[in-house]
Amino acid sequence: MAAISPLAFLRRVRGAELALLFDLLPDISFFIKDRKGRFMALNRRGCDYCGVKHEKDAIGKTDEDFFPRSRAAEYQKDDEIVMSTGKAIVNRLESAPEAEGSPRLVMSSKIPLRDAEGKVIGVAGFSRELDQVRSRSSGEARFAKVIEQMHAHPDAALSSAAMARMCGLSQSQFDRSFRRVFGSSARQYLLRVRVEAACRRLAETEETVAALAVELGFFDHAHFTRCFRLIMGLTPAQYRQQRVPKGEKRG
Repeated sequence: MAAISPLAFLRRVRGAELALLFDLLPDISFFIKDRKGRFMALNRRGCDYCGVKHEKDAIGKTDEDFFPRSRAAEYQKDDEIVMSTGKAIVNRLESAPEAEGSPRLVMSSKIPLRDAEGKVIGVAGFSRELDQVRSRSSGEARFAKVIEQMHAHPDAALSSAAMARMCGLSQSQFDRSFRRVFGSSARQYLLRVRVEAACRRLAETEETVAALAVELGFFDHAHFTRCFRLIMGLTPAQYRQQRVPKGEKRG
């Protein structure tokens, strides 16, 4: 009997059929995108995150069609890094791809996709909610307590030293490890959490921009507005104007 080559066998398998397996894993979101960031495949959980009923409703569209501007930019940046370097992103903790201010976390991984000649033609990835990996002793999972604290109390003045203690690390170890896992410093991440919490309150409450600035730990109205514009691409007032139904006025 001739020897069997696993690679030769896998090349004969249709990728679309393998992708169907992810529909059987309800806690995992799976996607495939082409070189331009357009969705080529999406499982049921991925459809839930995008807010569509069927995969066909997302095919050909990009992250910008489904997610807030800041989230979409982050996803696209990671995709481009994976495709340009040919290196995977493995087990990165990040906010769940939902509305701004979501306290839930997912652990995500992305790999480059190559054609028969080895040219990178897209990216594939999956994510699973942190509850599924919380019990693991991985270095990434140890940050769960800190991240959850940030989302639960975005106004709290968490110092790097305090966050390091929560993780059982020295401050220098914490700073290096956090940046490696999340691609930003803990302070930058907390700032984004505060801005996303502000997004939710701007859309759901009548609190003034000035009041929100104080409540969420910003120095003042001007500081809040600068940070908000940097992350969201528009001012708090402009964001509220876009989210509040026409004819309804808020502060």
